[in-house]
Amino acid sequence: MCGITGLFAFTDTGRSALAALPASTDAIVSRGPDSQGHFVYDRCGLGFRRLAILDLSADGNQPMTDESGRYTIVFNGEIFNFRELRQRLIKKGYHFHSQTDTEVILRLYITEGRGFLKKLNGFFGLAIYDKEEDSLFIARDRMGEKPVLIYRDEDKLFFASEMKSLLALGIPRKMDYVALSQYLQLNYIPGPATIFKGVKKLLPGHYLFIKGKKVVRKRWYKIPYDAKRVEKNKTTYEQQKTKLVELMDDATARRLVADVPIGAFLSGGIDSSVVVALATRHTDHLNTFSIGFADEPFFDETKYAKLVAEKYKTNHTVFSLTNQDLYDHIFDVLDYIDEPFADSSALAVYILSKRTREKATVALSGDGADELFAGYNKHMGEFQVRQGGFKAEAVTGLNLLWDILPKSRNTFFGNRVRQFQRFSRGMLSGPKDRYYDWASFTSEKDSRNLLSAASRRKVGKKLAEKRRKDILEGIHADGDLNEVLLTDTTLVLPYDMLAKVDMMSMANSLEVRPPFLDPNVVRFAFSLPVESKIDAKMKKRIVQDAFRPLLPEELYKRPKHGFEVPLLKWFRGELRPLIEDDLLSDAFIEAQGVFDVDAIRALKIQLFSRSPGDVHARIWALIVFQHWYKRYMMAQ
Repeated sequence: MCGITGLFAFTDTGRSALAALPASTDAIVSRGPDSQGHFVYDRCGLGFRRLAILDLSADGNQPMTDESGRYTIVFNGEIFNFRELRQRLIKKGYHFHSQTDTEVILRLYITEGRGFLKKLNGFFGLAIYDKEEDSLFIARDRMGEKPVLIYRDEDKLFFASEMKSLLALGIPRKMDYVALSQYLQLNYIPGPATIFKGVKKLLPGHYLFIKGKKVVRKRWYKIPYDAKRVEKNKTTYEQQKTKLVELMDDATARRLVADVPIGAFLSGGIDSSVVVALATRHTDHLNTFSIGFADEPFFDETKYAKLVAEKYKTNHTVFSLTNQDLYDHIFDVLDYIDEPFADSSALAVYILSKRTREKATVALSGDGADELFAGYNKHMGEFQVRQGGFKAEAVTGLNLLWDILPKSRNTFFGNRVRQFQRFSRGMLSGPKDRYYDWASFTSEKDSRNLLSAASRRKVGKKLAEKRRKDILEGIHADGDLNEVLLTDTTLVLPYDMLAKVDMMSMANSLEVRPPFLDPNVVRFAFSLPVESKIDAKMKKRIVQDAFRPLLPEELYKRPKHGFEVPLLKWFRGELRPLIEDDLLSDAFIEAQGVFDVDAIRALKIQLFSRSPGDVHARIWALIVFQHWYKRYMMAQ
């Protein structure tokens, strides 16, 4: 686990940025507190921070240069099949100077060129400089588990694992108002955009090749979904279940390779429980970690995690958090975020990662299963909309009732009313609009209304429409639910779920490995028909059925609550001064000029009403943005 940064200069002016390379590396110290390194040659600079996961020899440090002195690499991530790849290369007569996956990657690039990426099973961001050709190759993993940010102007190209590094290199701080508008809708910024104009996220499964002043971007991996081939899938459901268990067992075993303490997150849900059950096949004395909410029993699922831990005799630790614990860490999280990101569960993931890091350096997780196998309530909603029938029509027929009744995520009744209202609205939309609506916390119109008149003028309509169209390009009126899942894996997964885990774990120097995102599991998931994943009674059907013999029956007798921070009570208590007197005060909003004072005031009134709905999520998004704005836009 590491962090990388670097630059490639196109002009003499661009070369002057090489002086800032050490500062850009220091900016990501939490990604690699054990060591750092730099490489500078002519127009290219590479920086690296390292956290030791394997017991490597000293010559495994980075940046790593091959024996000829021609090629130099910086690499962030883990390659789980590197030992097999290494043995194949040895049989071909190649020699190695370390036991690292980094050297295997470098040798593969030298011998096979850019196509070698398809052989890698793992997650990564990497850059390789070729001194003789004077070229730079930058690549990102298939699913977007590791971030790579790119800035380019006429003088140079920067890359980094985090925005902090780019800021240290001196990128201009010009805000992208279309990205801001999307953030206010989704609570995160979809790639390739970022909050800064000129800075782009390298998309998952893509690479850049830079030579001279020419920059070539290419997609090297696409999730292998073919609707016609899925229709022809003749394997029985029993065969599919058996195959899933085999693939997940292999994926989990691969991710247990480490010379440091290793553990697993155990939320009490099916996905993390599956990973733990499989991991105990391959390691003794597995450490497992759960998080609960002492003050909020509605969100606390630790009793289910305990059942799994007892069944598999893991060394289990429960972190029971109070609202005060959350409050105590809020500014740690806000200070680490270098681009607005408002998934509120990041707070809990931060604390879970911090506490886990006290006992382990690597943790397995169940991330990815919901997106691949239809595990969210919105997937059941989409299934029901497409199926139609009396129940769906009945919910829509009660539109007026859903509008009147109080809505809140923090009570069972209020949450159901909120869900019925969203479902009813979705019934009246086409598949593209419905998807975007259900992926959002607020509509495009309402998000624009939060902005001041001056800010609204900066939101380019054509660019906003293009970005929305790009997100929804895979959803068609005659398609099926697999298209929705595919869109989730290219939107929600990399820019919300994986971004959250990467940021919060890296803030605490913890590496998280999700077996469900093994490329073999992903390929298998998108070979399955919809009916294997969901029916009228069950979400994530094949995952639940395939692993039922391994899991306590109690896990199947409760609703899915998700992993969410109970914000409402918090905003009405300890954080109320932050809302009313500081970040969202009328005085600051007016002086800042980004938002509309009346619109923000209306949100605050709703927050303290008896029917808050989803407003606390929107308030949190504003708080995150305002803190970021003060830190990165005002303190220049």
